Parts: sequence; C-alpha cells; structure tokens
Amino acid sequence: MRAFLHNLLRNPNEPYDINKLADFTKGDATMAWYNLLDKRPGSEITKEEVAALRPKVHTLITLSRPDSVFIKTHNKLVEDRGTPMITMEQTAGAIYIIRNPLDVAISFANHYGLTIDQAMNSLATPGLHTENSDRYCYEIYGSWSEHVQSWTLNRHAGLHIVRYEDLLDAPLKTFGGVLKFLGLNVTRDRLDKAIKLSSFRVLQEQEKRQGFVEKTAVAERFFREGKAGQWKKLLTREQIDGIVAVHQEQMARFGYWPLPD
Repeated sequence: MRAFLHNLLRNPNEPYDINKLADFTKGDATMAWYNLLDKRPGSEITKEEVAALRPKVHTLITLSRPDSVFIKTHNKLVEDRGTPMITMEQTAGAIYIIRNPLDVAISFANHYGLTIDQAMNSLATPGLHTENSDRYCYEIYGSWSEHVQSWTLNRHAGLHIVRYEDLLDAPLKTFGGVLKFLGLNVTRDRLDKAIKLSSFRVLQEQEKRQGFVEKTAVAERFFREGKAGQWKKLLTREQIDGIVAVHQEQMARFGYWPLPD
C-alpha cells in the first residue's frame, strides 16, 4: 500500500525506491520522533514517558509536511497509560488492511523467525505488545482478533477497510476504492501504472537487488511470497483448527470463515 501511494502520487517512470517509503509515509513507532523531545536513548525512556509524549510526537509528524501525511501504524486502536495510541485530533482517516489470520501466522513466523506454533500463540495473545528500544518505541498489537475488532467494530466515514486478498484478486477495483476514499481523481492510465510499479514481483526484485531496510535480521526476505491461501498447503489440520477456534468470530465478519471446501 505504501509503495502504491508513492508510485501514484510521485508518478515516477521507474518503480519508487522501497527504501525511501518514509518520504511521506512515516512510521509512528520510530523513536527518532520522540528523541526530538527527549534526547535520551530510547531504551532509557519509560513507556509512561513515551505515552506522555505521544500526542506531541503525532503533532510533530503532522506538521512535518505542508499537506497530508500518511502514517504506518501497527497499533491497536486503544488508549494506554492515559493517552490514545492514535491521536484523533491529528487523524483525518484510516485505511485498515486486514488479512486472513491463517496466512498471517505464516508471514508472522517468517518475519520474526518463529515456528508456526509460536506465531499462532503470539497472534492469540491478549494485549500483545513490544518494548522500547533505541530504534522504536513500544507498540500494542493485541491478539489478531483484538486488533481487528478495535479498528473495525464501529464503522464510520473516516475508515476504509481493505482485505489483503482483494488487493491481489482485484487490484484495479480495490486500489480504485482507496483513491475514492482519499478523494483523489486520477486517470485510469496513472492508476494502472501505479499498480504495476507496486506489484509484489517488482517489490521482490527491488529487495533482491538492494535489500530492504525494514527486513528483520532473522527473516530471509521481507517480500516473501505475496500470495493468499498458502495456509492450505503449509498448515496442519491441528494448526488450522487452533487458529479458527480463537479467531472464528472476527474471521466470519470478513469472509474468512467458513473455510472453503
């Protein structure tokens, strides 16, 4: 999605550099923002101090550009330590991308160097969160179901929900829906071009040539497969049943349950 936005709005002739996706899609967990207000190493800053600084940091990010700023967040839509993880006063709207947890478990395991069972346990952990480090401040994910419910339970005009699977199966319709939500009117040729320059194959080729700064040290690659339905081949019956048992309610809301024959 971030690659698509850059390729659409910058309209380059070549695929936009994946290592420059922070040009105008900022990450809300980047500790460097907090260090503008507190010079100590991030690992020395407490969660309480991060929480107190968060609204000010979100204001700084908003003011970092003269126009709209796109923010990448992993956070659950929740309040923590007296402040919201998402500062609504600085938020115009949200594009929420959801993916089948059966496939998320596989991707999560690869990204963090875990077994499938370990990834399943993480995705089922209430209140799942990270810690402060010198590079990133703590994030609150919650379980997969908690995260989904926090963002999507109350539908409103400022929220646009996108299924990952629809980005693959119907890119023109799905990305076109994103443009409509953003109030952008572009030509069909420009939309087609942005989709083409942002394809998973193109992103994979870029990472292969020059690497990707967001890849974890334990992952072989960040852009791994980019497919839907891998769970059918890679998960055991026990693993499938275990994921469904925990997340069936939210899976059903987005067409992931009942499972296909």
